[in-house]
Amino acid sequence: MRNLPRLDALRLVDEWPAETVAVAALDRDGAELGSRGPRDRVLRWASITKLLTAYAVLIAAEEGTVDLDEPAGPPGSTVRHLLSHASGLPFKGDAPIARPGQRRIYSNPGFEAAAAHLAERAGMPFEDYLRAAVFEPVGMRAELRGSAAADGHGTLDDLVAFTREVLAPRLVAPETLAEATSVQFPGLVGVVPDLGRFEPNDWGLGFELRDAKSPHWTGTRNSERTFGHFGGSGTFVWIDPEAGLALCCLTDLEFDEWAKQAWPPFSDAVIAEYAG
Repeated sequence: MRNLPRLDALRLVDEWPAETVAVAALDRDGAELGSRGPRDRVLRWASITKLLTAYAVLIAAEEGTVDLDEPAGPPGSTVRHLLSHASGLPFKGDAPIARPGQRRIYSNPGFEAAAAHLAERAGMPFEDYLRAAVFEPVGMRAELRGSAAADGHGTLDDLVAFTREVLAPRLVAPETLAEATSVQFPGLVGVVPDLGRFEPNDWGLGFELRDAKSPHWTGTRNSERTFGHFGGSGTFVWIDPEAGLALCCLTDLEFDEWAKQAWPPFSDAVIAEYAG
């Protein structure tokens, strides 16, 4: 049985074409404002996985295992380039298609390279580092089942737990999170997959920054300070510091036109109801 939300807007997900939808809203302190759908169903997070990978690298940077500005990836690239889609690596493939820092090229291989670099520095498989550095301290039962860019699997409870960590970081310093949610290599032009080209296409370290992007997968009521990520498996998480609100969403339906039509008004409805 689906649990009843305290935010009536969460009921909108009942109209979505996905067979399974699990959503939860949190306030700025991490208190849950309501949820809808199964909390314990393991689903693929797709590119939300990049946030987990980036967070592990940030922890490693604070530990001194890696340095964000040390060489990693293709010639001229650093860890920072890899985490902000500025290394020149393509969406798929290992051969760079631009010089580092020239364009914002959304790249799965870039995150895989960042994970491999961390694994080499730490002397352990990346999935083991991720589990020990992020999953276990946060209380997540999630798993990485392949690519560090796209193959995280977990439940709504796992995503809520991670979001609470980002809202009030314990594993990294607030200054580190502030850097991760600030524009890296400002002014770069690029494409958000399945959404279009943006000038600029601002990105942090792992976290996509909404800024003035329009149209966008978040809502029209989301502030420009909103950050987060969506996944090709029909998943997303965003945090809006101005609204004092976070929204987590997992589904079992691949991202397509349905999501472009459903997600923005859903986000708008949640923000409007919360703002009262």
